[in-house]
Amino acid sequence: MTSSLSSSSSSDHESSSNHHGQSSKPDNNADPAWSESTIRVGTGDVLAQDRMNENSPLLSPSGGERDSMDDEREHLKQAEQDEFQSTKSIWYLFILAISIGGLQVAWAVELSNGTPYLLSLGLSKSLMALVWVAGPITGTLVQPYVGMLSDNCRISWGKRKPFMLGGAAATALSLMFLAWIREIIRGILGLFGADPESHGVKVTIIVIAVIWIYVLDVAVNTVQASIRAFIVDCAPSHQQEAANSMASRLVGVGNIIGYVAGGIDLPKYVWWFGSSQFKDLCAIASIFLCSTIVLSVVVIRERNPQLDGRPAVNRPGLVSFFVKIFASIKRLPPQVSKVCIVQFAAWIGFFPMLFYTSSYIGEIYVEPFLEENPNMTPEELDQLYEKATRVGTFALLIFAITSLATNVLLPFFIDPTYDNNPVVSHAPGEAPAAFRSPVSDSKSFLSRLVIPGLTLRKAWLFSEILFAGSMFCTVLVRTVEAATVLIGLIGITWALALWAPWAIISAEISRRDLLYRARKQQMRTLAQGEQLETDDPADGLLEQESRLQSDEDEPDQAGVILGIHNMAIASPQFIATLGSSVIFRFFQKPRGVPGDHSIAIVLACGGFFALLAAFFIHRISDDMSVPAAAVFAAEQGDPISSRPSTSHSKRSVDQPRASLDRATVARNSSFGAGLEY
Repeated sequence: MTSSLSSSSSSDHESSSNHHGQSSKPDNNADPAWSESTIRVGTGDVLAQDRMNENSPLLSPSGGERDSMDDEREHLKQAEQDEFQSTKSIWYLFILAISIGGLQVAWAVELSNGTPYLLSLGLSKSLMALVWVAGPITGTLVQPYVGMLSDNCRISWGKRKPFMLGGAAATALSLMFLAWIREIIRGILGLFGADPESHGVKVTIIVIAVIWIYVLDVAVNTVQASIRAFIVDCAPSHQQEAANSMASRLVGVGNIIGYVAGGIDLPKYVWWFGSSQFKDLCAIASIFLCSTIVLSVVVIRERNPQLDGRPAVNRPGLVSFFVKIFASIKRLPPQVSKVCIVQFAAWIGFFPMLFYTSSYIGEIYVEPFLEENPNMTPEELDQLYEKATRVGTFALLIFAITSLATNVLLPFFIDPTYDNNPVVSHAPGEAPAAFRSPVSDSKSFLSRLVIPGLTLRKAWLFSEILFAGSMFCTVLVRTVEAATVLIGLIGITWALALWAPWAIISAEISRRDLLYRARKQQMRTLAQGEQLETDDPADGLLEQESRLQSDEDEPDQAGVILGIHNMAIASPQFIATLGSSVIFRFFQKPRGVPGDHSIAIVLACGGFFALLAAFFIHRISDDMSVPAAAVFAAEQGDPISSRPSTSHSKRSVDQPRASLDRATVARNSSFGAGLEY
């Protein structure tokens, strides 16, 4: 496989060289993103080299020796730039993103079996709800911090790889320690004469298990942050969507592998991993994670960060990051603000569904057995609940398959609204020829699948109503088959929850950036006209430039807006956790007692917030068009931007999938944690 990768890279490098040879000719079909990224990288390299020389004047050589070293380093950086910008094969992208699939196996194990395992240790449901707040806490804090640390890493073999390897090792050790925590704690305390069955030993096991859940989430988020940055760094700029689409597919595959393994009686087949289902699952997840990480690290070569010079001395910390986030909330675009309000309401309902689904199915499964034999021994209860967990994991498998099928099939039926921001002309009559659709006359088979009027916003709204109805039915369902159907249906909602909000936000960011550049170019054109009437052209330029800066500030970049959006996702999870804890406090029954429907009540309460989210989705606008004059003005000031003849007029049959790819890129660029749930 390595040889095939190298041969593909060499052939791609030759094709890249041919493109460079033809760069002197204007090419309207050239990829604007590739051109812009190439120019930006080249500029950054020069600045980084100058900054390094300024930071170390006493250590750097002088005269001809320094010039020769600078030339050699510049040649190395140029060669590396050409290599990483060449088109990569599908196998390269597969191995680049395969580690995220291995990580998802670990996520699937924690989500499907974490709650039943903690309940088997003796933890109450009310306290267990407070345990799972570890996810949003560590996701909000750990991922941005790990991202900044890896940005400033200067190890020659890569700045992401140390965090990938270290995080994978920490995740595997945390999983295995959590799986064997009973035996480890009992063995340690037994050395001091403690009775393994005493109350104090059981409480100690529970406390350390809760602490270790936080340790596990820190390790997992470290791996996730470094893998996401690794994919962005190593994929060429013109293949970012392809790389992230590959990552999304492998996330779905990882989910299916984790849930399939959870539905098998593993101690019967892989007894050497451990005597319980959770021990075997943790061992399998650790093997998948470590093997995929090692494969990506060994095969994929990362850029040498030492060529970028020393990292910034006064780099921003977590405090300055969140200060910038909160300041940007006040000037959030109305469309993005509406999406954040929707996410705040929707995720109050999503959070219990993600963590308590397998336990909900399990409670339905064990109820007839408990009614028939209410006096089971602890060993019999453990065996019964272990089988119930496997049944619940099968429901999550159906959920994952439904979500993956929705992501694959639904885009072909969606009437595209947030894809390429179709340019419209506000002038009467027909639009200019440059803005016409090249495929408007002949419709293909795929274009006929589009349902007129079924926009992405409406599909998102219907999915929230479907989620609310399914959650309301959880308190009425009493059979495992019916409950599995309900969980499978909400896979449709989950697929749209990972697509629609990011597509709408990314489209709004692109639209605002285009309009800002159009207004800026218009002001510059007026300034040039005023220059002709002044005696001092320099003074006129300075005055007009200062007036432009005072009139309007540059809009917030995508990273800031996505950071705010992630806060709208993480903050309601705290509310859901506290609310679930209160409901469990009043409605839960001891383990082994029939008639416990507390989880169904929690899920049904989440349905009310899903209806509230559907109401807020109704307020979001479908009109994301940009006037043709704004596109023309922006392009006059930015020659690297997309041309009307290449980007804005591109209306192919693949357009309904464009918002899905763009949403994937935006979602993977945010600081969200565990969104691959």
